[in-house]
Amino acid sequence: MLDYFLTDEHQMIRELSRTIADEVLRPVAADYDQSGEFPWPVVEKMAEAGLFGVFIEERYGGLGDGDRTMNMVLVTEELSKACGGISLAFAGTALGTLPIIIAGSDEQKEKYLPSIAAGERLAAFALTEPQAGSDAAGIRTTAIRDGDHYVVNGIKQWITNGGDAEIYTVVVMTNPEKGPRGASTLVIEKDTPGFGFGKKEDKMGIRASSTRELVFEDCRVPVENLLGREGTGFITAMKTFDASRPGVGAQALGIAQGALDLAVDWAISRKQFGSPVSSFQGLRFLLADMAMQVEAARALIYATARHIDGNPKARSTIYSAMSKCFASDIAMRVTTDAVQVFGGSGYMKDYPIEKYMRDAKITQIYEGTNQIQREEISRILIGEHIAGQS
Repeated sequence: MLDYFLTDEHQMIRELSRTIADEVLRPVAADYDQSGEFPWPVVEKMAEAGLFGVFIEERYGGLGDGDRTMNMVLVTEELSKACGGISLAFAGTALGTLPIIIAGSDEQKEKYLPSIAAGERLAAFALTEPQAGSDAAGIRTTAIRDGDHYVVNGIKQWITNGGDAEIYTVVVMTNPEKGPRGASTLVIEKDTPGFGFGKKEDKMGIRASSTRELVFEDCRVPVENLLGREGTGFITAMKTFDASRPGVGAQALGIAQGALDLAVDWAISRKQFGSPVSSFQGLRFLLADMAMQVEAARALIYATARHIDGNPKARSTIYSAMSKCFASDIAMRVTTDAVQVFGGSGYMKDYPIEKYMRDAKITQIYEGTNQIQREEISRILIGEHIAGQS
C-alpha cells in the first residue's frame, strides 16, 4: 500500500485500528450480523484503545489536534475492513459529535466532549425525518421557546446509534415560518423526559449498527443546549456533512478493501480444472480492476481529508461529495465483483463475502444519496465556471 506520506501518529492510529479490527471485530462480525445486537463488548475495547478520541482535541481528552478528519478516516477504514456495521459505533459517534465541535461553545465542549473521547458515551446525529430525507429543508420537528427551555415535538427517522447513544445532536425548527433559516441544532440527552425511541430497524446490511426512530413528545430541552445561534441549524448541518462525508467514503473504502482481500485469497486457494482460479486471465483482470478502483478511492479520500484539516475555514463541499460518491460506488462495484469471484459460494451465508455486498449498499444512500452528491458536485462545478467567466 502507498504510504500517502502519513505521519508517525497517523501510522500509529492506523496500526492500532487494524489490530482492533483483526483481533476484536473480525472474529465476531458474522455473529453480530446474524443477531443484529449492538456490539457493546467491542465498543468497550475500542474505547479502551482510545479510538473515540482521535477526532477530538487534546484539551478535551482526545488526540485530534489538527488532523481530526484524517484520523477519523483512518480508523473508519480499518474497522470497516472487518465489519462495516460495527464500525458505525465509531463513525456514527463521530458524526454526532461534529456539530458540537463545529458550533458548540467552550462550555458545551467541556460538558460533552471528554466523555465522548473516553468512549463513555456514544453520540448520534438526527436530521432525517419521514417526510424529509434528501429534502433536508422539509423537516417538521419543532422546538418552541418556552422560558428557559425549548419544547420539542416530532420524529426523526433512521438514526444511526439511535437508542444506544447517550448524546444526540438534533436539527429542529425553532421558527418554522422562516423555512431553512428557521432551523437550529440542539443537544438532547437520552434520559430527557419526553424523548423516546421507535422500533429497531431490521436492515439488509450494517446489521450490527442500531437504527431507530427518535420520538419527541413535549420534550423540554434547556436553552443552554442550543448549538450556536437560532437559525443556523442548516449551516451547522451542511458543515457537518462536509466534514463527515469523507468518513462515509472511508467506510465504503474499508468495505471494498476487505472484499478485495477476501477475493484475492479465494482466487489463490480455489482450484478449478486442476489450477488455482487466480491463474485464469479473465479473473486476474477482474481483480486488477478492483484493485485500481480501491486505490483510486483511497487517494481521493485521503487528499480530501488533508484538504479539510489543512484548510479549516475553506469550503470542502465538492471534494467531500466526490469522496463519498466515488468511494461508495466503487464499494458496491467491488463487492459485487468479489461475490462473482467466489462464484456460487459467494452467494451463501456460509462465506463472509455476501455480507460485504450487503454492507456496501447503504454507503450510496445515507448522508445524502449519490444522486444528491452528483447534484451538489455539478451545481458547484457549473457555478464556479460561470463565476470565472464573469
